[in-house]
Amino acid sequence: MLFSRVVEVSAEVGSTRSRLAKVSALAELLRGSEDTEAVVSFLVGVPRQGRIGAGFRTARQLAAPPADEASLRVSDVDGALGEFAAESGKGSAARRAALLAALFAGATADEQDFLKRLLTGELRQGALEGVMLDAVARAADVPGEAVRRAFMLSGALPATAAAALRDGVGGLARFRLEVGRPVRPMLASPAESLDGALAGAGPVVVEHKLDGARIQVHRSGDEVRVFTRTLREITGTVPELVELVRGLPCESVVLDGETLALRDDGKPRPFQETMSRFGARDARELLLSPFFFDCLHLDGDDLLDRPLRERLAALRSAAGRHVVPGVADATPESAAGVLRDALDGGHEGVVVKDLDSPYAAGRRGKAWRKVKPVHTLDLVVLGVEWGSGRREGLLSNLHLGARDADGGPPVMVGKTFKGLTDELLAWQTRALLAIAEERGEWVVRVRPELVVEIALDGAQVSPRYPGGVALRFARVVRYRPDKTAAEADTLDAVRAMLPERTAPDGGGAPLDPREPAADDPRSQDTADGQG
Repeated sequence: MLFSRVVEVSAEVGSTRSRLAKVSALAELLRGSEDTEAVVSFLVGVPRQGRIGAGFRTARQLAAPPADEASLRVSDVDGALGEFAAESGKGSAARRAALLAALFAGATADEQDFLKRLLTGELRQGALEGVMLDAVARAADVPGEAVRRAFMLSGALPATAAAALRDGVGGLARFRLEVGRPVRPMLASPAESLDGALAGAGPVVVEHKLDGARIQVHRSGDEVRVFTRTLREITGTVPELVELVRGLPCESVVLDGETLALRDDGKPRPFQETMSRFGARDARELLLSPFFFDCLHLDGDDLLDRPLRERLAALRSAAGRHVVPGVADATPESAAGVLRDALDGGHEGVVVKDLDSPYAAGRRGKAWRKVKPVHTLDLVVLGVEWGSGRREGLLSNLHLGARDADGGPPVMVGKTFKGLTDELLAWQTRALLAIAEERGEWVVRVRPELVVEIALDGAQVSPRYPGGVALRFARVVRYRPDKTAAEADTLDAVRAMLPERTAPDGGGAPLDPREPAADDPRSQDTADGQG
């Protein structure tokens, strides 16, 4: 298959808001591809070889004249990237440069642009994964649930697609839970209130929602591996967790949970202190404590499809006192008591879980509902404005985007400069300048990859932004380096916060274009949460 065909379909998918149109275009391409894994990798914006070491500066320095006609094949591009990733040792820099120069010399202008964005991460469209899964199911004529389950267990979308297109349902069924290979984590959906989360629910367990970092631990005999929510391995930086899991009363286990640093009184330290361990190359003095809330495998028995009630029994058997506090078969009264205890302990709130539900990895649904007294959203930073006054010389006012669930670019839903400490302002300035795509006199546009947690009082209809909705009284809680842009909250999640009598396609008066800038002290309580 010609590489140009992949580039054309990528442009076609990016130009439409229709999920059906995206799925149709991708499925048609996959049916005619003999290089399925490479094609899928390119389209979701991550080379099959992973991070190959060709960064933003390297890609931007490539200036080969474009080819007049498309001649590169998908296998040519995939092979060149594989050679690039494999180069090491003395003289490797020159050999890598030559490989990229040769690749770009054979590419048309559109192909060169695609390659640059692929190499710099600008093509990375994690939000497109859901659309791609639907396209794989259509192209292979297999049930979508079979594709999603295989992807959950493999953690690799290209391999899942190749199996589906080559061997159908039988190929997908060969993906099994494998101790040592991480599984995509099950996710919780937000609930407006505890009563709302309990309404209409059957038997549930209500657990503390800890202000920590998601972990997944795998043990087989004495071998222990620890992964983050993005499936990145961090075993070498958390020896205390490895030692604890190695001492559990079992031979093999896969546990899902959270870890956090605690104060002497048992309350959690700031989230940033916990996350400092995850970016470290070596173990630090700050010790982490694990709290597990699910068991996916125990001593040779896979539990993914078992109801949560059975998984919790296995969890208690394996993890003992290291289980997240909670109450099973909770009544409204006991659930309220768990919420009070969680908040008194310095945690975020509670999670309400259906005791009859299986482990639906990688998906948000109503089986798990998180309840927090303060509304928060995880949004993507799209740009930032230079500050004024005391913040002059610092990047201050954030432009915030919600994820498009159908794989399009993030949709802007508001701005805020509230909640930023001096330390966070300094860090933010360095971090955002490092991913800047365009530096204007007033606004710096950045690659949409940093996720920030925003507290807000709700949302309201607004014609200012393309999604028709704006945040109210938004303020920064913290950055979320443990999350990717693909895990940010969707535009639908923002719209769900609208008052019931409003809709994003109606109501709301246009904002006065003469209103003061967000960093101007005259700016108070504006519709997009800048006040």
